Amino acid sequence: MRSSCVLLAALLALAAYYVYIPLPSAVSDPWKLMLLDATFRGAQQVSNLIHSLGLNHHLIALNFIITSFGKQSARSSPKVKVTDTDFDGVEVRVFEGSPKPEEPLRRSVIYIHGGGWALASAKISYYDQLCTTMAEELNAVIVSIEYRLVPQVYFPEQIHDVIRATKYFLQPEVLDKYKVDPGRVGISGDSAGGNLAAALGQQFTYVASLKNKLKLQALVYPVLQALDFNTPSYQQSVNTPILPRHVMVRYWLDYFKGNYDFVEAMIVNNHTSLDVERAAALRARLDWTSLLPSSIKKNYKPIMQTTGNARIVQEIPQLLDAAASPLIAEQEVLEALPKTYILTCEHDVLRDDGIMYAKRLESAGVNVTLDHFEDGFHGCMIFTSWPTNFSVGIRTRNSYIKWLDQNL
Repeated sequence: MRSSCVLLAALLALAAYYVYIPLPSAVSDPWKLMLLDATFRGAQQVSNLIHSLGLNHHLIALNFIITSFGKQSARSSPKVKVTDTDFDGVEVRVFEGSPKPEEPLRRSVIYIHGGGWALASAKISYYDQLCTTMAEELNAVIVSIEYRLVPQVYFPEQIHDVIRATKYFLQPEVLDKYKVDPGRVGISGDSAGGNLAAALGQQFTYVASLKNKLKLQALVYPVLQALDFNTPSYQQSVNTPILPRHVMVRYWLDYFKGNYDFVEAMIVNNHTSLDVERAAALRARLDWTSLLPSSIKKNYKPIMQTTGNARIVQEIPQLLDAAASPLIAEQEVLEALPKTYILTCEHDVLRDDGIMYAKRLESAGVNVTLDHFEDGFHGCMIFTSWPTNFSVGIRTRNSYIKWLDQNL
């Protein structure tokens, strides 16, 4: 009996050691976040083991674990009709809210899920619930795009999927089929989905027939640049769940089919050092010393190497492509963008990407709303249901939907 108690105590101690990570006191529901992070880290380690045994790619294995516990079929309710279909060969899940009696035509949001361009699905419960709530509360049609993921495809194929599905939906006959007002269509996405939404918005400015087709864009903790991994938020939240810095760098390399040997060099900005001429012209577009307020910059210092590794950009030129990093787009592209909402979280390496983009858009004359949550963490907006219900998840979702309701 005593040995069993000792063993149990040891196992509990090991579990506590694995779960516990130091977190800022202001973050929402810290112990719940620790458990969520531990679960995700455990899934990552299992997927890495599967990869090392040669059984499958680690991202395919990890996404199988994620979707196995949450993927669900299209289920309609009395207030929202849900169907799976495809738009020009791209899978989508469509959520149709009931139209308002006084408005025969409905609003619409094209939604792009997050997951590092490699994980999650429009069909997992987190995004299914979010889009159902949006459709019901906005009396809108929500088109959630099931774009192809790494390693099935790499940059820029995810962008191509999103553009193709959106162009199809914007055809007059398709909008008429879904009873959507062509003047009230917006795009939105979170994390990597926010990146794709921002890229989509910029790509539409290049095509005369598509320019001004979108009424707004709503970007939720978007990832917007791969040039500087030492912004104040990257330094402040270097090991903060759910997205530590080294994991974000790996997602970028996965997206570009790059070499993991570059991770450590990129973490210290060796890929955009002063001797990398191709990066020189782009630095001013994400100079956080001028784009961020003093309350954000605090005492953090820029990390800019004099001599770095030019081979990284030579092998992965996509790192300097505005289609991948919308924050570095030219001023005239930004000037053509619609009204914008950007949600940022204090405890997120991507916080400053969103704040800098808001500043650049504002300077370009775009109407911008920056919605910042001091107790928020990356990914929080989809965590609104037990057992992963966070108070900041509910507040961010409500604030996001309220803005859409007032502006779409």
